[in-house]
Amino acid sequence: MADMEKDLNREATEEMAEEVTEETMEEQATAEEATEDVAEDVEESEEIPEGVDPKTWAEKRAAKKQAKQDKKDKVYKEQIEQLEDKVKRQLAEFENFRNRTEKEKQAMFETGAKSVIEKILPVIDNFERGLAAIEPDNKDSFYDGMVMIHKQMLGELEKIGVTPIEAVGKEFDPAFHNAVMHVEDEEIEESTVVEEFQKGSIYKEQVIRYSMVKV
Repeated sequence: MADMEKDLNREATEEMAEEVTEETMEEQATAEEATEDVAEDVEESEEIPEGVDPKTWAEKRAAKKQAKQDKKDKVYKEQIEQLEDKVKRQLAEFENFRNRTEKEKQAMFETGAKSVIEKILPVIDNFERGLAAIEPDNKDSFYDGMVMIHKQMLGELEKIGVTPIEAVGKEFDPAFHNAVMHVEDEEIEESTVVEEFQKGSIYKEQVIRYSMVKV
């Protein structure tokens, strides 16, 4: 019990000491502020010394006040400039972040679109093979409907930027064509594509699939 009372007394003493210290610091700060205010009041109410021209005295006092004000204005101006510079840097960083995010988003969209288009092209190839396999005598209204669907699919792809690569009759271009066969024909100019095995496609100036051709 005696130890517990000692602990309680020690804690109470420490709390009282902290309160006294805080009060002392507050009183000291208040006293310093009051001293500064009194000093300013005394300085402003100071009487003109004997033998001094009141006009000259007033000019000196005004110059002194102006110097203090100029000093304060300079400090405020520096603080404002620092804040403005900070805001400008933050705005520049945000603009860079927004541009970078927009580019990344666009790149992700382009990558996703390219992946989907690459999967659709073989389906269109099979669609075209199926249409080509129908005999002329068997082309009926159903065939005409499939042709319209095929045209619609190609039209929708064109709307999003997919265009076919021209091959037959064009000069071989390794940037767009992939030569899988080569033939000799004196009637055809050298490096001319004579047959296309698989149609190539471009998506927004980027080759998705090269044309597989005979040169």
